[in-house]
Amino acid sequence: MCEKEGGRGDESTMTTALILVLCSGLAHALWNLFAKQSEDKSVFLWAIYAPATVLLLPVLIAELADARYTAGEWLLLGASLIMQAVYATLLSMTYRAGDLSQVYPLMRGLPTLLVPLAGVLLLGEKMPLWGWVGIGCMLIGFLVMVGRSPGAHPERGFWKPIALAAYVGLCIASYTLIDKANLGHISPLALLELTNIGFMLGLTPAACRRGRLRLAVKTRWRTMCVGAVLSPGSYFLFLLAAGRADVSAISPVREVGIVFGTLFGLLILKERQGARRMAAAAAVAAGIALVATSAH
Repeated sequence: MCEKEGGRGDESTMTTALILVLCSGLAHALWNLFAKQSEDKSVFLWAIYAPATVLLLPVLIAELADARYTAGEWLLLGASLIMQAVYATLLSMTYRAGDLSQVYPLMRGLPTLLVPLAGVLLLGEKMPLWGWVGIGCMLIGFLVMVGRSPGAHPERGFWKPIALAAYVGLCIASYTLIDKANLGHISPLALLELTNIGFMLGLTPAACRRGRLRLAVKTRWRTMCVGAVLSPGSYFLFLLAAGRADVSAISPVREVGIVFGTLFGLLILKERQGARRMAAAAAVAAGIALVATSAH
């Protein structure tokens, strides 16, 4: 009897964790939808990051005041700051250039493809069979995503959003590896604040141009308020889920956000090539799940 009750408790805990991580993926896709819908994407992104950055600033200041970092550790923190600034700049450019249903799966999926490949090719790590199947699924998804219908005439600027989304993916992969190293000498909250500052610095030149912030707030203040909650909230929900279940078990589920983002682009923004992009997003999400679960 006790074992059954314990089993039901474990099952209930895992169900709660899965619901939380699904909500995390949905929240992430939603604030990216709002960013895509905004007229001034650089200013919108700057504004939704501002509240959390202000709130967490004392945490970073207090931690750095007592820090005894080596020169190499300071360089790593600086690299994280710079990569976030580059990421923010490229993200706003990508949403100006391409459809949400096209660029969102590329931006989210490419880092998951690159990190394990780098481990295999550069670090001599081994990839199980299901991991290679997952990488194959992602590659097929990317090829379908960037492909054109047979006989279709290439549109002007066709490759620009794809290239920008790939650069964003490279940035995400880079700062993920850098921040993994940074967590060896700085707390997660302080690191989150550092990355928020870097993100805002990349967009500050656009936000400071005369009248742009005021106009953006006037026209988009409601979605800015929601985005300011969803942006840090998406990661907070993931942390709550991680406290209830193994990260390795729930992390792949968060990538359902790729499917949410594609659906938002197709159904809300009325973007084209619905069947193609939905199939590609599903292949990328399945590939991510296979790669993540094959690692243990």
